[in-house]
Amino acid sequence: QVQLVESGGGLVQPGGSLRLSCAASGSITDFNPMGWYRQAPGKQRELVASIHDAIGTRYVDSVKGRFTISRDYRKNSVYLQMNSLKFEDTAVYYCHASQFGNDYWGQGTQVTVSL
Repeated sequence: QVQLVESGGGLVQPGGSLRLSCAASGSITDFNPMGWYRQAPGKQRELVASIHDAIGTRYVDSVKGRFTISRDYRKNSVYLQMNSLKFEDTAVYYCHASQFGNDYWGQGTQVTVSL
């Protein structure tokens, strides 16, 4: 069973930065795509960023130019660098991976942007 464990969330002021990490329990070689979703209170979960070996990276319009997704095969991890954070980025962020048609999710990490 694949396990994904997120870390790196927290409280940050507007304009600040955070780096989310997602560590998989095994090799991520066959995980395509991997991505980050978020869910704010009262809203549906949305795809924030994804990375795929053949397709590359994709971002929701609201984070383009501010967030960067990357992955490290040696560390079996995927990352989300978040810069210039805004109040509306506040949400629980979830790591997602797809492997041979199966979907896996992390437990989520809270990101709060506040003064």
